[in-house]
Amino acid sequence: MQVLVSHLIDVPPHIVWADVSRMESHAEWMADAEGIDVVSTVRRGVGTVLRVPTRIGPLRTVDWIIVTDWIEGRSIRVVHVGLVSGEGEFRIEPHGDATLFVWDESLTLPLLFGGCIGELVARPIIAGIWRGNLRRLAGRFAPG
Repeated sequence: MQVLVSHLIDVPPHIVWADVSRMESHAEWMADAEGIDVVSTVRRGVGTVLRVPTRIGPLRTVDWIIVTDWIEGRSIRVVHVGLVSGEGEFRIEPHGDATLFVWDESLTLPLLFGGCIGELVARPIIAGIWRGNLRRLAGRFAPG
């Protein structure tokens, strides 16, 4: 299941990066993440391991995420190794004086969540939640 969302954030990329590079803060703007715990000794960059209790409606799981690539100021790539598996990337792209934030994930749902059929139902729901997440992220930079 491919989920791709993006949002234009009206601040320069270095400001967005300073926020999103603090992985444990993502639960502050991700409605589906009930919390984020960094469980590795590495807290930033490749090798960072996150434990993310996740909830979408009545469905709950713990998402285990490992950072596999980190390009400072530009992107974070991860793999999901929990019940939901796959890989994803956050990308920050300059757009004039603003930032285009791109969130691209390829996920596989387990049979418990309906497998392939569940993915057909889940994809638009997850995309909607993540678009809301990106609006909340952008709101962190709105003037006071």
